[in-house]
Amino acid sequence: MSTPPRSVTILGSTGSIGCSTIALIKEQPALYHVRALVGGRNVALLAEQARELRAEYAVIHDEALLGALKSALKGTETTCMAGRQAVIEAASIPADYTMAAITGAAGLEPTLAATANGRDIALANKEALVSAGDVMLRVVKKAGATLLPVDSEHNAIFQCLQGNDAQDVEKIILTASGGPFIRADLEEMRRATPEKALKHPTWTMGAKITIDSATMANKGLEVIEAARLFQLEDARIDVLVHPQSAVHGLVQYRDGSLIAHVGANDMRVPIAHTLGGHQRLATKAPRLDLAELATLSFEKPDETRFKALRLARQALRAGHGAPTIYSAANEVAVESFLQRRIGFLDIAEVIEYTLEKLGAPAIESLDAVLHWDAEARKRAQSCISKRDRPVTRRADVSPHI
Repeated sequence: MSTPPRSVTILGSTGSIGCSTIALIKEQPALYHVRALVGGRNVALLAEQARELRAEYAVIHDEALLGALKSALKGTETTCMAGRQAVIEAASIPADYTMAAITGAAGLEPTLAATANGRDIALANKEALVSAGDVMLRVVKKAGATLLPVDSEHNAIFQCLQGNDAQDVEKIILTASGGPFIRADLEEMRRATPEKALKHPTWTMGAKITIDSATMANKGLEVIEAARLFQLEDARIDVLVHPQSAVHGLVQYRDGSLIAHVGANDMRVPIAHTLGGHQRLATKAPRLDLAELATLSFEKPDETRFKALRLARQALRAGHGAPTIYSAANEVAVESFLQRRIGFLDIAEVIEYTLEKLGAPAIESLDAVLHWDAEARKRAQSCISKRDRPVTRRADVSPHI
């Protein structure tokens, strides 16, 4: 008997992770049935995706765009919806596999709604485990859901752990490219413009994650996420800067074995690993040529220049709401940097200020997560406003917070 198609929902279908997921589905469409596609504001792309995949539901986050979405999908059997509540409802529709790729705090409620179904959740939204870690893990346990990490580093660790006993693990190692400023001194980083910070040396990503890579806040977020995913304390999670971005993660076992995951810099690889279920999907991702690469280098990160990584570890150790506050303050600071309101090094200063002011409040529910997320954003904005500068200021001058 043939296996029935696997039902799929994609939260964040018009983003880079969503588009890569859809590309994989289109290569083997008979294996999948698309239940819901959720996008932000790109009506044309969402409608195109829904038509090609014959999705049951197409949902746009911006309610004002519902009419345009309906018009674009006129004549199809796809049901169109819009708005925050519609996004949550779409996430609640039972699906064998949900790609949770709505970035930021906006992805929290739909990710939790999908998790409550007790199916496979491919997690590309860091905030679900960083900001709402304890809440998320309680829902996972209650529903019997399976979390499948999509971040290349966490997926690498996940694969290195398969078939091994968790008690045999001494530590895990996440790798970091180091971003565009790996060899820069503090003065060069202080004067960095958004254009410079967005020039990632090895990966092509959205603006937020690219800036996070440049500050190494992304690695800080990944350390917190890894602690939740793999149930490890901070001391058993290492970070190594690896500029070639070929080794995505390593696991050190107690017998001295070090198992590494090596692959091309292509998000289709970890996505395919989660999408394939119990089998590996063929992908068109490039194959890594180690002979051509020739050299693999590793070094410890400098937490003086990359202060955001050190602050993330502090937030993890503090626990409770500190990771929530870290994540929210970072989002606000990155957006302000992209708007040229603050300098590059000020991103970490805003995070530190906000953590110092709000501490590590208790968080027992999603409402508490959202409350402290909002409080952190307000406090971060207040910090930035005190040092705000006009957008037209000289690009090589940075305010000091």
